[in-house]
Amino acid sequence: MKSASTTIAVSTLLMMGTSSGADAFTFVPNSSFSRSNKIRSTSTETTPTALKMGLFDGVKDAFKSPAFETSALDKERETPIDRWMGWSVSSSDETTAAGELPSDFIDAMSAENYVTVHLPKPMGIVFEENDEKHGGIFAYKITEGGAADGDGKIKPGDQLVAVGQKVVAGLSFDDALGEIIKDASDSVRLVLFRGPAAQYYGPTGASDEWIEQFIAK
Repeated sequence: MKSASTTIAVSTLLMMGTSSGADAFTFVPNSSFSRSNKIRSTSTETTPTALKMGLFDGVKDAFKSPAFETSALDKERETPIDRWMGWSVSSSDETTAAGELPSDFIDAMSAENYVTVHLPKPMGIVFEENDEKHGGIFAYKITEGGAADGDGKIKPGDQLVAVGQKVVAGLSFDDALGEIIKDASDSVRLVLFRGPAAQYYGPTGASDEWIEQFIAK
C-alpha cells in the first residue's frame, strides 16, 4: 500500500511541477548543525501559484493517514518526498518519536556540560574503556588523595574528550591513554564531557566540527 501511495504522490507532484516554470522545489541535505531535513520552496506570489500550492497541500493531507505516518522505510528507499510526507526512516530498535529527545538528554554541544582541568602526573584517575559500540575512555575512579581528587572537578563517568589540543574521543584505551603519557607538560590539560557515552557518541552527540572549535579555545 505504501509503494502505491508513494507512486501516486510522486506522479501528482510531477504533473503539478510541469504545469508552470514558476515553482521549484529544492531538497537541501542536512548540515553538521542541523538534525532534520528541510525543504525550501521558491515561488512567484501570484494567485495561480497560491492555488496550485493549496491543491498540493490537499494531496499531502490526503496521504497523511495514521497507517502512513507510523510506517517505516528502508534507508535505501527513502526519498525527499517520503521525508516531506512524514514517512521517515526508522529502525526496529528506535523507541523515541521523531523530534523527541530522551528524558535524560544532555546536550553535547553545550560548553556547560564539559569540564577542563590541568593536572600534574600522576593524576590519580583510573580510566576505563567504553564498550565497542562507542569507543573512547572515561574516568572510572578518582583515587583518594591524588591530583584529580584535590582538584575536585572530575567525576566518575566523565568522558575523556581531549588531551591538550588533541581530540581523543573514540580512540582505543591504549591510544587515548598514550596521549596523556606523551604529554611532556608539567600540568596536562584534559577536557571531559559530563555525561554518558551514549549521549556523547550517539545521534544527539556533538559534531566533529563543533568539538574541534571548542577544544581550540
